Amino acid sequence: MSVILSLRARRKPAAPPAPPVADTVLKLAVLLQAGVTPDRAWEHLADTGDVAARRIHERRRSGTALTEAISETEAGTGTGAGAWRDVGAAWEVATVVGAPLAPSLRGLAGALRDAQEAADEVRVALAEPTGTARLIGWLPLLGVVLGLLLGFDTIGILTTHPLGIACLVAGVVLVLIARRWTAALARRARPPGGIPGLDGELLSIALSGGVSIDRAMSLVAAACGATPAPATVSLLELSGRAGVPAVELLRAAAALARHQARVDARLRAAKLATRLLVPLGVCTLPAFLLLGVGPMFLSVLSSSALRL
Repeated sequence: MSVILSLRARRKPAAPPAPPVADTVLKLAVLLQAGVTPDRAWEHLADTGDVAARRIHERRRSGTALTEAISETEAGTGTGAGAWRDVGAAWEVATVVGAPLAPSLRGLAGALRDAQEAADEVRVALAEPTGTARLIGWLPLLGVVLGLLLGFDTIGILTTHPLGIACLVAGVVLVLIARRWTAALARRARPPGGIPGLDGELLSIALSGGVSIDRAMSLVAAACGATPAPATVSLLELSGRAGVPAVELLRAAAALARHQARVDARLRAAKLATRLLVPLGVCTLPAFLLLGVGPMFLSVLSSSALRL
């Protein structure tokens, strides 16, 4: 009993899961709206056990600039470290133009939450076809076990008979090709990283600070390391020609881009179930015949030849 207790005492308690980036950003926006300074807001979040906030607060105390501390955070939370780079870019743009931080972060939190929900939906949609493909990938090995259970010398045929060795090599090659093919199809079905419409969100933050469109575009390009998308640029030109504020247009276009990205991700996940049938028919089933049925057939032929 004492040994069991000592072993339990030595076990480290599991760390609580870190909150998604969107939740941290939303809490931060609430604290800032209540009048808390940015450094104190990060400190309060760090005291609650937020992993990302703790790392940002520690880097801030060591003298790192706040924007740099946010952008370089790798907490493995929610949508990942790339989301924190987006938060850092939004923070930098809002700070430079003097835009209100709390509303800017609220809008970014909504975009982050949409991106996280889309990623979760895709992960759930991909779970069934990829799990089925992974299970079917064991079919060739099941053929070998089936031959042994039926009394055939499957292992001996595959390792000693010339045709059996050829079946073994070809079957293993097909199994490896099927695994790589399936993994490539699943990887292609996953949505690309990042937040769709992020440039529109950042431009709306910059324009809400009262700067010109050219200044806003240069700030966003410097913060993100890339120029705004052509669709966003054409939207700004439309705003200038029509003489209407571009902020609401940009936010609506960003929301539409996130919705379209979610629909595209669902379509890719739905098509994956059909595309996974190709490596199944081309590689997995032939590997099953080579590793399972082939040795049994060769064993029968060998037995018949010995009787003759």
